[in-house]
Amino acid sequence: MCRNIKVLFNFEPPASDEEIHAAALQFVRKVSGTTRPSARNEAAFDRAVEAIAAITRELVDSLETKAPPRDRAVELEKAKIRSVRRFG
Repeated sequence: MCRNIKVLFNFEPPASDEEIHAAALQFVRKVSGTTRPSARNEAAFDRAVEAIAAITRELVDSLETKAPPRDRAVELEKAKIRSVRRFG
């Protein structure tokens, strides 16, 4: 359920709004225990996603590091290697 929650800080180019929104959506899904809210809860669900996305953007934009930016392609390869080791 949390496949889109990943490190978003210190990449070149910086995390996109789509990546941040996807992570926020997965977080709200995990916390609420549902992937699709009922019609009655849809507005609250959507507000939570938008609020978490905004806070996440603020956090990612305000963090500082001396480390060089990470390369998305390299990080993707590392993830694939970990997956092969884990699942064979």
